[in-house]
Amino acid sequence: MATGDFSPISRSGQTQGQSDVDKLFLKVFSGEILTSFSETNVMKDLHTMRTISSGKSAQFVTSGIATAKYHQVGTNIVENDTDGGYMSQIGMGERIINIDDVLISSTFIANIDELKKHYDVRSIYAAELGKALAKRFDIATMKTLYAASQDSANLTNTPAGSSITGADTKSADGIIDALYAVAETLDKNDAPDDGRFAVLAPSTYYKLLTADNVAINKDTGSGGNVNAGTVASVAGIRLVKSNHLVDIAELGDDSAVTTGDGSSNNTVFSGGSGYNGDFSALTTGSGADLEYGMLCGTKEAIGTVKLLDLATESEYQIERQGTLFVAKYAMGHGVLRPECAVAVKPA
Repeated sequence: MATGDFSPISRSGQTQGQSDVDKLFLKVFSGEILTSFSETNVMKDLHTMRTISSGKSAQFVTSGIATAKYHQVGTNIVENDTDGGYMSQIGMGERIINIDDVLISSTFIANIDELKKHYDVRSIYAAELGKALAKRFDIATMKTLYAASQDSANLTNTPAGSSITGADTKSADGIIDALYAVAETLDKNDAPDDGRFAVLAPSTYYKLLTADNVAINKDTGSGGNVNAGTVASVAGIRLVKSNHLVDIAELGDDSAVTTGDGSSNNTVFSGGSGYNGDFSALTTGSGADLEYGMLCGTKEAIGTVKLLDLATESEYQIERQGTLFVAKYAMGHGVLRPECAVAVKPA
């Protein structure tokens, strides 16, 4: 062996039999992005999701309601047309959800910066990339859920979206009353019992953990825990808290905005642009008296179509002496069943 020749050497980031000496390191970074996305995203499990392998959109078929009548002996079921006859005319329709452009979150890590730092910067950046994508996903789907609550019926004889107006969100009693009103509305709309949920602002959520403990009383609530600061459900509705609801409520009316979400290939509000609309009714008051509404529904209310699930790419750039990291996805969101969505608007 010639002097100065240290081959073979062990590279901790290299998979045996492959030439990429950073392969294992990059996998760790990607895993951190996926974990951060899952931990900060609240809407993924609260609505319908479909994956397509190719194409620009997906079709969701909607169906109407059949009728039933008592049969009179000897009457022809097919030919009788008295009072509408016996035959049900079941309406059919469709909802189309388009794939939006690729949404990306990226960063560049210079080699010299990593060498100078005494802490792991990649995990920090990975978490931020994941949080950025999760926030955009949550905001787009929450906007779509609010659009569903304001949407018209899919077909004749099927309910439209619903709103609970003038709700008292300043006290635990008022919030609980509003949630029971939501449950009653969903029942009237024949929405499924399973999978009901309500997204609350943190300030609204924690009002349910006041000194009287109304929401976690064993007779009125379910699974609440003061020590853990959680309220599992009220009126059979799972409660989820998210600051992203606050972000939407404080947008006010952004119907005319044509950038950001407005550049999507879906328009969920009549007269809006992309996922943008008028969210003014989701908040009231100002300063210390600011109150927020709630977004409620079932998984059938809205849908997401995925063409490209959350994925990561990285490339070491010699000319820039650093590594470019990109996290991305290609999805689209749309209204499916308006009758399964309810918006609670504060008084």
